[in-house]
Amino acid sequence: MNKILTRLVSGDFPRNRVLAVILVGLLLALAFAPFIFPGVKALNVAAKVLIFIVLVASFDLLLGYTGIVSFAHTMFFGIGAYGIAVATSHMGPTWAALAVGLICALSLSFVLSLAVGLFSLRVKAIFFAMITLAVASAFQTLASQLSEITGGEDGLSFKVPALLSPSTEFFEQPFLGVSIDGRLLTYYLLFVVTLVLLLSLLRIVNSPFGRVLQAIRENEFRAEAIGYRVVVYRTTSSVLSALFATMAGAMLALWLRYNGPDTSLSFEIMIDVLLIVVIGGMGTIYGAAIGAALFLVAQSYLQDLLRLGSEAASGLPWLAALLSPDRWLLWLGLLFVLSVYYFPTGVVGRLRAVRAQGLSKRT
Repeated sequence: MNKILTRLVSGDFPRNRVLAVILVGLLLALAFAPFIFPGVKALNVAAKVLIFIVLVASFDLLLGYTGIVSFAHTMFFGIGAYGIAVATSHMGPTWAALAVGLICALSLSFVLSLAVGLFSLRVKAIFFAMITLAVASAFQTLASQLSEITGGEDGLSFKVPALLSPSTEFFEQPFLGVSIDGRLLTYYLLFVVTLVLLLSLLRIVNSPFGRVLQAIRENEFRAEAIGYRVVVYRTTSSVLSALFATMAGAMLALWLRYNGPDTSLSFEIMIDVLLIVVIGGMGTIYGAAIGAALFLVAQSYLQDLLRLGSEAASGLPWLAALLSPDRWLLWLGLLFVLSVYYFPTGVVGRLRAVRAQGLSKRT
């Protein structure tokens, strides 16, 4: 059993009991979310967490493991979403349309990421980030203007195969209060895909290739002096990251059955990804899972909590005004500042550091 688990996580164990409990709890919560947290909103939040786990983990492959700052990540996210949306809109709600859309999206992401890698990765630091930002902005503008293909600012609404449709019910009676229908099947499809992609990323970062990426991140000149072709490794990392982000975009479109420029190409999504990476911990695939869960749950339910707090503090007008749901962004920012202050290396980095300190004291 231990050998199977070691192979599944590629030897990258949490190395902290608290972290292990959090990860197992998160896995179980997502696995049974439809039954533990009933309601449309809770299911949407759980599905969004699954999608962002893949998106953030793919970005961490660039930033945390290779040291590349890119603002074009949402472009590949949008390509995946548009691939599914465009294909199903023109070919109909069939499995063949989903396959064609995904293959075309992955192919386009491969070509674009390879081009960006080959032409821009020789540019250092902030200059590369600015180039990727310009490319992402140009792609968002292009998606808005090609209304005949992408639907323009209105986006595209489409249908999915009947098996994944909410109208398809597999049992007449609900199970534990939950309807067993196509929507539930779609959620578990996302869950399985997320788990497979996350384990694949763990295998990549813990392989010899991943070790070279970390060496490049620590000291690019030393890695090149040893004999590694840095540009090749950085470009490969960029391509792999883009392909995983494209898969996340396809998952988003499949769940929403809609896609538009603001849904998958917005720069706000890029900001959210950066925040999640910092909260979870850069250079840790596990950090993507924990960070995504913490950030999206706070983003989704903070207004509800503030509304309850404001009603409870109605006797104190100043406190009720401070806890107004309209100020949820203020409180979200405050929570982020506190998380960075107390967890400067992210939740995963902090917990692993505590574990390392404990071992050093024993020796």
